[in-house]
Amino acid sequence: MANSKSAAKRARQNPRRTLRNRSVTTNLRSLTKCHAADAKPEQTRELISALDKAAKRGVIHKNVANRRKARLNKAVAKAPAAGS
Repeated sequence: MANSKSAAKRARQNPRRTLRNRSVTTNLRSLTKCHAADAKPEQTRELISALDKAAKRGVIHKNVANRRKARLNKAVAKAPAAGS
């Protein structure tokens, strides 16, 4: 049981926020796997947008989003050279 009003409010908020964050994280994971299967420019834009939104909302850290975007762009730049 919570000892203060603020702790009680936190206990009420945490389950809702956990569900919301889990859905965003799951969406990011599925977008990443979908992009890995076949890298299309519109999928790349969608994934970058989702990463930025997740970082803005605090679901993932800003540096994590930037690192994933850098790796994504590096893979996209490398892909056409390997295909030709």
